[in-house]
Amino acid sequence: MDTTLQDPLVGQVLDGRYRVEARIAVGGMATVYRALDTRLDRILALKVMHPSLASDAGFVERFIREAKSVARLAHPNVVQVFDQGADGGYVYLAMEYIPGCTLRDVLRERGALQARAALDILEPVLAALGAAHRAGFVHRDMKPENVLIGDDGRVKVADFGLVRSVDTVTHSTGTVLGTVAYLAPEQIEHGTADPRVDVYACGILLYEMLTGEKPHDGDSPAIVLYKHLHDDVPPPSAVVPGLAPVLDSLVGAATARDAAVRPADAVALFALTREARGRLTDEQLDAMPPQALSAEHDNADDRTSVIPRSLTVPRPLPVNEDDDGADRVHRTSRLQSPPPLPPRRRTALHRGPAAIVVAVLLVLGLGAGVWYINSGQFTKIPPVLSKTEQEARDRLAEAGLDVGEVKEAYSDTVERGKVISTDPAAGARVRGSASVSLTVSKGPETVRVPDLDGYRLDKARSLLEDEGLEPGMVTRELSDSVPRDAVISTEPGKGTEVRAGTAVKLTVSKGSPVDVPDLTGDDPEDARAELEEAGLKVEIADGRIHSEHDAGRVARQTPGAGGEAAEGDTVTLTLSKGPEMVEVPDVVGDSVDEARDKLEGAGFGVKEDRGLLGLFGDTVKDQSVDGGETAPKGSTITLRIR
Repeated sequence: MDTTLQDPLVGQVLDGRYRVEARIAVGGMATVYRALDTRLDRILALKVMHPSLASDAGFVERFIREAKSVARLAHPNVVQVFDQGADGGYVYLAMEYIPGCTLRDVLRERGALQARAALDILEPVLAALGAAHRAGFVHRDMKPENVLIGDDGRVKVADFGLVRSVDTVTHSTGTVLGTVAYLAPEQIEHGTADPRVDVYACGILLYEMLTGEKPHDGDSPAIVLYKHLHDDVPPPSAVVPGLAPVLDSLVGAATARDAAVRPADAVALFALTREARGRLTDEQLDAMPPQALSAEHDNADDRTSVIPRSLTVPRPLPVNEDDDGADRVHRTSRLQSPPPLPPRRRTALHRGPAAIVVAVLLVLGLGAGVWYINSGQFTKIPPVLSKTEQEARDRLAEAGLDVGEVKEAYSDTVERGKVISTDPAAGARVRGSASVSLTVSKGPETVRVPDLDGYRLDKARSLLEDEGLEPGMVTRELSDSVPRDAVISTEPGKGTEVRAGTAVKLTVSKGSPVDVPDLTGDDPEDARAELEEAGLKVEIADGRIHSEHDAGRVARQTPGAGGEAAEGDTVTLTLSKGPEMVEVPDVVGDSVDEARDKLEGAGFGVKEDRGLLGLFGDTVKDQSVDGGETAPKGSTITLRIR
């Protein structure tokens, strides 16, 4: 049964803009939906805090902190946040939608991964975290569930809901944020978090990708926490025999229990990872671990699998080295397995050595002919990806191939001047000395952030999209100089050169600040006139409340007197039902303390009148309102003491 049918948000429109289409995932703090931005006509992910938590100011603050933190990270491997807002009891983030799966899905379906695949996933994760660390933030909750792998193979880090400023030291108060399997020892013991806790978690991720299991396991979270504190992470080769020692060293460096020994941040670990990759041979990178699960979805056209197409190739094509070994074995097997001889009469065995030699030569000739028809007349396109144009030309020439058209294209992942792709692709077979077209990287496409100061929000968004940029999160501020709904500033600032597709945060004017007058006790029509003269709108609340003010007068206002408001904002007035009348307790003859307790318990104030004769008395002689009568709640009852 489709549980999304039972979700009350599916089919609704939040904030008059985001139409919720389907539920994607449910977490402990929020639910993620696929939604349509009806204003910009694009699909996005909507992360909605559970209504039961939306009333908790601490959770809301943490939720909004995620939006503000991620909006600062303009990086291709970070899930971008576009907007943040609230609609009734729903607090939400509007985020980039990534069709695909999580690393947890990959591990669940594939078990252990080849070293090449593990590093291909780890490196963009470290690139994203490195950008966060250099911007002053720590993720604090790195785990496979927060690594998204798009259908196109892009890797992105999600859920920065636990980020904190690097210079903030957080002490545990009984709960440790994060998932126990990936917590660094200092998080557990001291509740502190700096970039090295993310480094530790990435070391655990790498171990899990290489072995298919977590390094520390137990029957309870307490056991796992104890192991993080007291046991080193074992080398992955203890589980995967024959795994390269350099991978053991990389995992060991990232998961050192002493934080001072670990790489300082994700940027440093990224450098170690690249160095480790460079020391691995193709055989080591592509060795299939015994823990790998048999893949039922190795067919890239079978889209029932959760694994993106880019991860469904059993052995990735090589990037920098020739890899014709398999083809060579294939060819050799054909030469060594000639077609069987047709059956002959037994007398043919007695024709002598010359006849045998002739027969063998015929067989070999037939095999060579078959080989030539099937393979010999073809040339295999060598891999030249990430080579310079000249290196690619040299390698193609060595294979007897010519270089045809050379095109340029932007690339976020391939360095400027190096080959992005070939046509035909690496591994393809072509006849004779065919020509191969090259596409060479121009580096990442960059654009300048336009000057949007003073433009209305809708026009500013349109201008950003025209430049190939994404409108990012919108925050609003009061401004004396910028009209309401016009842009005050952008982040990154105008003229800054950024990658195409970067989200640009917009700060928009709420209009000029207006001092909200104190209207409590006023006639509502007088209050309306005063507010409209100040440039504010007025709304009268439906219900009335008891107050000290006469019935029909203003009892309460939102925002209150002196509160923050801008021209055009609405002030809500709640009218009075008059004071609440309460029966007065009879306290004559009681002690002063007893009388005070009774009266204050009924909601009255108390005043003592002792005169000269009652200075040392302790008994109530009389009360200003007789017991049994009613008086306004909150009014003062005077007691005469004797």
